[in-house]
Amino acid sequence: MRKAKYLLPIAALSLAFLVSCGGADKSKQESAKGESGSQVAEASEASEGGELNVQVGSSPETMDPALNSASDGATYILHAFTGLLSIDKNSDVVPGLAEKWEHSDDGLTWTFHLRPDLKWSDGTDLTAEDFVYSWKRLADPALAAPYGYDLLSVVAGYEEASNGNRDALQVSAPDKDTFVVKLSSPCTFFDQIAAFVSTAPVQKKTVEENGDAWATKPETYVSSGPYRMTEYVDGDRIVYEKNPYYYDKDNITFDKIVWHLIEDGNSVYTAYNQGELDLAKTLPSEEIPSLKGNEEFHLDPMMGTYYISFNTQKAPFNDPKVREALSLAVDRDYVANTIMQGTYTPANNLVGPGISDAAENSSFEEVTKEKYGNFFDNSKYEENLAKAKELLAEAGYPNGQGFPTFSYLTNDASYHKPVAEYLQNAWGQLGLTMNIDIQEWKTVTANRRSGNYDVARNGWVMDYNDPSNMINLFETGNGNNDGKYSNPDFDALVDKARKTANVEEHYDYLHQAEQVLLKDYGACPVAYYTEFYLEKPNLSNVWHTPTGYFLFMYGKKA
Repeated sequence: MRKAKYLLPIAALSLAFLVSCGGADKSKQESAKGESGSQVAEASEASEGGELNVQVGSSPETMDPALNSASDGATYILHAFTGLLSIDKNSDVVPGLAEKWEHSDDGLTWTFHLRPDLKWSDGTDLTAEDFVYSWKRLADPALAAPYGYDLLSVVAGYEEASNGNRDALQVSAPDKDTFVVKLSSPCTFFDQIAAFVSTAPVQKKTVEENGDAWATKPETYVSSGPYRMTEYVDGDRIVYEKNPYYYDKDNITFDKIVWHLIEDGNSVYTAYNQGELDLAKTLPSEEIPSLKGNEEFHLDPMMGTYYISFNTQKAPFNDPKVREALSLAVDRDYVANTIMQGTYTPANNLVGPGISDAAENSSFEEVTKEKYGNFFDNSKYEENLAKAKELLAEAGYPNGQGFPTFSYLTNDASYHKPVAEYLQNAWGQLGLTMNIDIQEWKTVTANRRSGNYDVARNGWVMDYNDPSNMINLFETGNGNNDGKYSNPDFDALVDKARKTANVEEHYDYLHQAEQVLLKDYGACPVAYYTEFYLEKPNLSNVWHTPTGYFLFMYGKKA
């Protein structure tokens, strides 16, 4: 998968995710992934400890598992927190803090059996009650967790919990080693939810005594995973050291991981070349041509889409004709193959390669093409641009006259600034004036979520292999719906997809929902993601997932 351009093969991305909440129950899903749940694999010949220095992002907006929604933040958190279940290097669900689990025949009751004598990183007992607290906290509207609705809406009592009575959420701890979840409808990929970082436990005492600051100070960042935080210098570094209380501590290899929080690609590239970094993700785009063919340059598949968010609650972007005009004026082929230098592929629809459909080894993207064709014809840019000018005139802005000056929110990493400069020129051909508003990454994510922008660069890397994970982003009230898009027809289709017990219906409803969103221009898909990074050749048994995470806990250096 390295140093090559590819389409994402379905088999390679088969994450053992089944269908959706409400999908057919294909198996009882009892845990059978090994007694210890260790993912050590070839790292059984463990390295002699040592220190790993990596750059996978800049300062995160948050280090709270429940509040994070960024892939770099998730990478940091996954090394400090383990949930009920985990995902291994083959993208299979394996035991985490729960050593086994099962669900009832009707799929409505899931029971997780914790490993005995679990400990927090401060040495205190970790029990099933900690999961009860953490899941209710995730549902609490006062927390406003971005993933709260997405992850827990299938849990019985969620609606009442999301309205303020979080104790209504149907999660319980019959004893200290048993955690039980009751669902309102079957969800055959609920094991994926139990393995997702946002559902990892947090310690009630440290959270309630320290407020938001609990996740920014080593002395209060009490965690459940392979590492514990020993240093946090915003804008510089986060340092982790092995957690001596972790159940799988004997298989964790590196004694220390230093996360270098560098945002500037040139600085990252220099640090890597000077031997200060073992892995570097944020690379200057101008260096990509020279890196292709280098054994240290990796180009890995990802399930995700780079898109533009319009603030649909703000004029003139609340007008679908305006959104359509701006979207049609984007030459996706040029962006992906010239600006992004062929490391991404042009988007034809919202959901891209690698995502399954109802049939075994099927592709949601291919079924979309068969049913509806490609929504964007990237071979007809001149025609698209002419139509964009017509639409803008119909919206009341002939040649851009009367259209207010607006800003495009982005961070300055990878291709984001060159793409912003391209958009400034492309939309300038419509007679529009766009300013580029470059902010640091953690500020971009906060402003986007709060709606404090006009137009913004955005993107989504899938959390699990079901198209609902991307399509549901645009549901009214979804915590990750940065554009605040709202359409009752779209919402109804997403809700039907969530609740149906028929696999084919589930995917058909999602196809219909995607078409509603595209025709409404609720977002502007631009390109399908890949991940490129530099990695030292002496590093082994570390892996990058199709969901955008880097995992180092079982790695070693020669």
